[in-house]
Amino acid sequence: MSEANLVSFGAAMLVALAVGALAYAFLYPYFSGEREKESRFKGVLEAKRDTLSQLEQVASRRKSVADTLKDMENRQRAAERISLRLRLERAGLNITPRTYWLASLVCGAVLAAVVMFTLPASATRMFLTLVIGLIGVFGVPRWFVNKVTTRRQLKFTAELPNAIDIVVRGMKSGLPLNECLAIIARESEEPLASEFREVIEQQRVGISLGEALERLTQRMPLPEVKFLSIVVAIQQQAGGNLSEALGNLSTVLRDRFRLKMKVRALSAEAKASAMVLASLPPIVTFMLYLSASEYISILFKTRTGNFALLFCGLWMLMGVLVMRKMINFKF
Repeated sequence: MSEANLVSFGAAMLVALAVGALAYAFLYPYFSGEREKESRFKGVLEAKRDTLSQLEQVASRRKSVADTLKDMENRQRAAERISLRLRLERAGLNITPRTYWLASLVCGAVLAAVVMFTLPASATRMFLTLVIGLIGVFGVPRWFVNKVTTRRQLKFTAELPNAIDIVVRGMKSGLPLNECLAIIARESEEPLASEFREVIEQQRVGISLGEALERLTQRMPLPEVKFLSIVVAIQQQAGGNLSEALGNLSTVLRDRFRLKMKVRALSAEAKASAMVLASLPPIVTFMLYLSASEYISILFKTRTGNFALLFCGLWMLMGVLVMRKMINFKF
């Protein structure tokens, strides 16, 4: 082979090697799977970016919800001192504080008169008359108001899930939220109807729904009402499907009420036992006074008996408070 042919063959080989190297450089990613890896890597990066953006949105919503809850908590703390008018309003009693105090004075005077004319004349009678009179003025009316308030709140709690179901069905059928609340105010039982009627009236004078529901939590300081107020406030702040949120809330409240009734039924025996134990000493003392007054009068006529009576009364009070704490379930 001549020298010219060798040079041509070498040049051709170099060109072929160069073309092969270029082809290998361009085609290697397709055959080796590098492009697939790169595309998968880009997809992972885009998914991470989407996740980060979603997390940022969730964080902003959580911050908005936390600010709303903190604002409601601050307002509730500012209104911790409850006035007598608000207590009467919570009990559903349409009386003024002046009428309440007049009734309290009459109750105290009646109880003091009963003690005065029942016990024999002594220093102990004056002391017991004063104590029973004070209990009649400050204790019995307050107990009555608390009892009526508890009964009213229990009825409200029992009817609230049904009212929320009315709102959910109304909103799914196209009715606005205010119209659903008006239906509750018209067709629900008391005390639910009167409370939501008050919410509607407040909206008519320019108060927002969130503010009206917050005032409802002041008149009905129940966790269930606070849940409702928080759900509506969060929906107004962050948006979302209100009917779905209220539907879930209705289920939770119904299960919560069912659990409360179950706990109440299971603790009924303990409460009855505590009431019997707490009422037994006063009843026995009163029966002994009626049947053998000379036998028990030593507790009222002598200083030692007075001290013994005071000591036993204090221990009895401590026992009643302990039993009350044991049977008072909060959840």
